Amino acid sequence: MSLSLPRNVLVVGSGGREHTLVKTLLASPAQPRVIAAPGNAGIAQDVPCFPVAADNIPGLVALAQTEKIDFVVVGPEVPLSLGLADKLLAAGIPVYGPTADGARLEASKIFTKQILLKYNIPTAPAAFFSETAPALAYLRTRQIPIVIKADGLAAGKGVVVAISLAEAESAVRDMLEGDRFGASGHQILIEDCLFGEETSILVVVSGRDSVILPTSQDHKRIGDGDTGPNTGGMGTYSPAEVVTPDLLARIENEIVRPSVNAIADEGIQYRGTLFIGIMLTPSGPSVIEYNARFGDPETQVVLPRLATDVLALLWAAAKDQLNTIQLSVRPDYSVCVVIAAKGYPDAFPKGDAITLPPVSALPAQTFVYHAGTAQNASGETVTNGGRVLGVTSLGSTLREAADRAYAACEKITFARGNHYYRRDIAAKQLTRRA
Repeated sequence: MSLSLPRNVLVVGSGGREHTLVKTLLASPAQPRVIAAPGNAGIAQDVPCFPVAADNIPGLVALAQTEKIDFVVVGPEVPLSLGLADKLLAAGIPVYGPTADGARLEASKIFTKQILLKYNIPTAPAAFFSETAPALAYLRTRQIPIVIKADGLAAGKGVVVAISLAEAESAVRDMLEGDRFGASGHQILIEDCLFGEETSILVVVSGRDSVILPTSQDHKRIGDGDTGPNTGGMGTYSPAEVVTPDLLARIENEIVRPSVNAIADEGIQYRGTLFIGIMLTPSGPSVIEYNARFGDPETQVVLPRLATDVLALLWAAAKDQLNTIQLSVRPDYSVCVVIAAKGYPDAFPKGDAITLPPVSALPAQTFVYHAGTAQNASGETVTNGGRVLGVTSLGSTLREAADRAYAACEKITFARGNHYYRRDIAAKQLTRRA
């Protein structure tokens, strides 16, 4: 490709997604200088980290200028919704990640649902409310189970799948009256519950051009067997074989292309990742949600499978040259198991020391991506979030990848045993193959 690649790259964020981005960008043949802000304990072992918070928009722009950054890759949704891409572009700094108008696709579930309905993109019927009484009246006209979503950003936890009318009514009151999610829940979306298996489709978008990345399947519930409350994601695997080639073609024709064109038709110049959460219902694929960035933990299994230079891919999208990219994918399977702090997604401790094995003691093709980690005054790596680590392994088979990931998890310990992880990541697909 004739497009010259950037030399100095800033990755914004501090999670497992950003650690994965850092490692894959460092692997580029262009050998870029990569820095991160604010980063975490694991990212700091790979690149220089600067203590500028991801929501400090002026500080991030100033950092990019001071460090002579010529490309910024934004990981999380919050800085995008606050207009970081807008400010960087105004300063003449190319960025991968949508401007604030595109980030509304994640920052407002109502905005997304309105676009889906307007452009006849498959999705569940829904209604929107800001007052309790009409919301409760609407609930009583719908079937149970039913889904209640806070309109705004809620760190992946603003969704309740209610299995009784009482639970649904409680969720409505918690959001609209109880301030459970703050301003994010002052408007809510109530939508019919879709049934089937979920899949995550990550699409690199540049205007009306798009590239679909390898499929994956996330595990949102906290416990084995998909039990317990929703989380930001407890693990994932790729490829999701439930998405057959024929089904993927249908998803592209009925959902991806219409979505990309709808966004452009709305006057949004989108340059970044469009994450499409899809339910594979008996009547066909249906959109659950859009996110305006790479998924977490989907990124941890998708990017390691790419043979294409990730820096070249993201840069081409940012520079409106995405049509020059031919995606190449490795044949490996990948599995990511998230190790969480005990108590997540509710209250959990911070500051517990983490003991990690040396890289030489890990199974082949295994990577430990840091998410909620920090370094304490003694230089120890300690917990600093709910989802702490993402242990990702590649393998020539899904079973090999899963076995490697779980073998690595067994070698990791937290002080006081304050950690847990699901034991059934990819089990559904492995059972199908048995």
